[in-house]
Amino acid sequence: MKTDFKFSNLLGTVYRKGNLLFTPDGTCLLSPVGNRVSVFDLVHNTSYTLPFAHRTNIDRLDLSPKGNLLLSVDENGRAILTNFHRRIVIHHFSFKGCVSALKFSPSGRFFAVGAGRRLQFWHTPSTPGTDTNGELEFAPFVLHRDLAGHFDAIEHLEWSSDSRFVLTASKDLTARIWSLDPEDGFEPTTLAGHRQGVKGAYFSANQEAIYTVSQDGALFRWEYVAKKDPETMEDISDARWRIVKKDYFMQQDAKVNCATFHAATGLLIVGFSNGLFGLYDLPDFNPIHLLSVSQSNIDYVTINQSGEWLALGSSKHGQLLVWEWQSESYILKQQGHLDSMNAIAYSPDSQKIVTASDDGKIKVWDVKSGFCIVTFTEHTSGVTACEFAKKGSVLYTSSLDGSVRAWDLIRYRNFRTFTAPSRLSFSSLAVDPSGEVVCAGSPDSFDIHVWSVQTGQLLDQLSGHEGPIVSLAFAADGSHLVSGSWDRTVRIWSIFGRSQTSEPLQLMSDVLCVAFRPDGKQVAASSLDGQLSFWSVEDAVQQGGVDGRRDVSGGRKVSDRRTAATAEGTKSFNRITYSADGSCILAGGNSKFICLYDVRTGSLVKKFTVSVNTSLDGTQEFLNSRDLTEAGPRGLIDETGEASDLEDRIDSALPGAKRGDAGARRTRPEVRVTSVDFAPTGRAFCAASTEGLLIYSLDTEFIFDPFDLDIDITPSTILSTLENAKKASKSDTADDDATFLKALVMAFRLNESKLIRAVYEGIPPSNIPHVVRSLPTVYLPRLLRFVAYAAEETPHLEFNLLWFESILSSHGRYLKDNSGTFAQELRAVQRAIDDIRDNLKKLTERNAYNLKYLLSQPVLASKKPSAPLLSQIEDGDDANGHDDNMADADEDDGEDGWIGLE
Repeated sequence: MKTDFKFSNLLGTVYRKGNLLFTPDGTCLLSPVGNRVSVFDLVHNTSYTLPFAHRTNIDRLDLSPKGNLLLSVDENGRAILTNFHRRIVIHHFSFKGCVSALKFSPSGRFFAVGAGRRLQFWHTPSTPGTDTNGELEFAPFVLHRDLAGHFDAIEHLEWSSDSRFVLTASKDLTARIWSLDPEDGFEPTTLAGHRQGVKGAYFSANQEAIYTVSQDGALFRWEYVAKKDPETMEDISDARWRIVKKDYFMQQDAKVNCATFHAATGLLIVGFSNGLFGLYDLPDFNPIHLLSVSQSNIDYVTINQSGEWLALGSSKHGQLLVWEWQSESYILKQQGHLDSMNAIAYSPDSQKIVTASDDGKIKVWDVKSGFCIVTFTEHTSGVTACEFAKKGSVLYTSSLDGSVRAWDLIRYRNFRTFTAPSRLSFSSLAVDPSGEVVCAGSPDSFDIHVWSVQTGQLLDQLSGHEGPIVSLAFAADGSHLVSGSWDRTVRIWSIFGRSQTSEPLQLMSDVLCVAFRPDGKQVAASSLDGQLSFWSVEDAVQQGGVDGRRDVSGGRKVSDRRTAATAEGTKSFNRITYSADGSCILAGGNSKFICLYDVRTGSLVKKFTVSVNTSLDGTQEFLNSRDLTEAGPRGLIDETGEASDLEDRIDSALPGAKRGDAGARRTRPEVRVTSVDFAPTGRAFCAASTEGLLIYSLDTEFIFDPFDLDIDITPSTILSTLENAKKASKSDTADDDATFLKALVMAFRLNESKLIRAVYEGIPPSNIPHVVRSLPTVYLPRLLRFVAYAAEETPHLEFNLLWFESILSSHGRYLKDNSGTFAQELRAVQRAIDDIRDNLKKLTERNAYNLKYLLSQPVLASKKPSAPLLSQIEDGDDANGHDDNMADADEDDGEDGWIGLE
């Protein structure tokens, strides 16, 4: 089994904190999710997560005007510069302090940073490979100017359209105008007059007016004018920036949390602390919309370059919305779980993942797009377990509200609810593979409840355990049910047999989870002492064991008095699952590690680190002694006690509450893995953690993955080789096939998708069999993968099928002999051909329907042709003037008239 799993995507969380960002073309939205960045493609309806990760949560991010450089800064001021298109980290840098504002200039030559109360201008690093010398910069971050003037943190930055001036808004109740370079006759100007912190300051489209928005809901319009005498209207003082108009949003006690301004259309968008957001037309201040999109405050709002789509983020509920204000419709509406995820399950086709959470919600996520496609809210308490039926269209969930529910994933409805005779909460679940029986265990009762899916009736209660039942699992053939309990026993039941008694398998500690091997011949059990035990189902003999205490032992919390090596809370596996072939077992617990073990040898194959985010507890092995003060750990000290706002000072927390309540005390979330599950295909696994739903896959495709690269292989040489091949093909030169093959191989070695596509589509159809026949087998996987991708994305139907036919004809024997190596590529080809077949089938069915409809209409005989027309026909020309040299197939019909449709 392949074990080279790599992080591929993050689902289950769409927004945490920080600023949202549209790409320059306005089609993609970047959202900071903890210490990672997720990208939502709003046109193709997909999402992906960039591969890099910060050490703490991301606070600010911005893209260069060309869209090729992404700069992200975390809470501690540490920045990562990334090539956005290639998803490659270029440079790490530290601003040595908290960064509260960040913006690239419209020219792209500089970017401005609000570092506390200081304003800094930095030179934009050049993208590697685009400079004239072809050399990398030694110092990518070069400081241009460092300015001071504000008395509190800068909250917003705005560049003028000519990149000469910058407008800053600060908590010190003022806005200021700065110049990038010293200019004659210009002095930095302060715009004062607001009574609360300024949330935003913006230039108008013609740069002749400035708008400032403050936290108390005041909008000021500033212009560079002289003071006039009200009677004579003559200038009585020099020109300077003055308030010419004041407007107020009038939202009672709600405060302005965020604002953005689209200068081209004069559209101002404001988000309030009561969940409302408003659209206003400036300079007339005409309200366009006032809508409620969240139950909590809106933390950030932005607008794309065309001014059509608004993006709004709310961190308290993890909501992310993209709204088209002109049509009043949602482009994107996603929300993560409000509480920790308890259970996850892959669908049998590996295309969907179900998550169940303490907030009582069940969400179904599409693996390919990364979006939540449906949310079920019928449960009234935390959902503890979820499992698919074998066919995959029915989902079962158990909850602490005392019910087990069955969900139809075709019609998206709850069609059956199972309950016990007495009020019980259910914590574990198992479904018979045939879909006829569902079993559930409870912490309140020591019996296993068995229901019929068809009737919904309780069939039986299996007694035998002497403690709460925490885990259940059915064998793949449905012949046995295994249960694990806190009474330190594992029991194997034959519930369809005559005798339903079972002999207990004794363990040394409380059982936390049990799992059946896919062939149903072995049971694995995880216990509280960190041991994994493997038992034979046939003769109830232990076949092996793994001591995982040292492997799973995680990091240290800031409040821990003991080191990570001696902490007992992280030294056991809460959830285990077998791989698709049964050779490995995946285990996760209350730590930052996920362990993959080989079942036969009991050895640790690989250990995955869930998160390196130090904003979470348990990610560090050793604590920094500087963060330990006399009052306790610095991370747990409430530093907002001196805040000026009353609601910021009020402590409505419940002492000791860690989850499940909005009034949770100031605590740091702990990194932990609550559930893991392998995809039935064996190509991926997912893990539910504090960070979200993490997907690890073998099929991770990189944008730039050069193969056997040479210094002579550049985009220009590849294109010139292709042009030479085309010229040789036109002149019927014998070596045109070899030249086309050389261009294709060079493109595969550089592995740039645009170049490969240019060469691929530039090869004439007549040359395809010869090129494929001469292609070295080392490039065969890349060609298969690319043609499969092209068949899905490009409209060249016959051209793509010619490539498929040539590949399978020339290399079919080699592909068959190495089918295991080419499994991923062949699966992609199969999917592409199935899509082509389905589309053609739909097209032919639609054409057949249209033809039937036309033929079902009444057929009318036309009038007899006139004499000149008859003479033409007799002379050998038809009615259209064409020469009648065709076979006289219709001469013997015996009919004189023309029959047709009118």
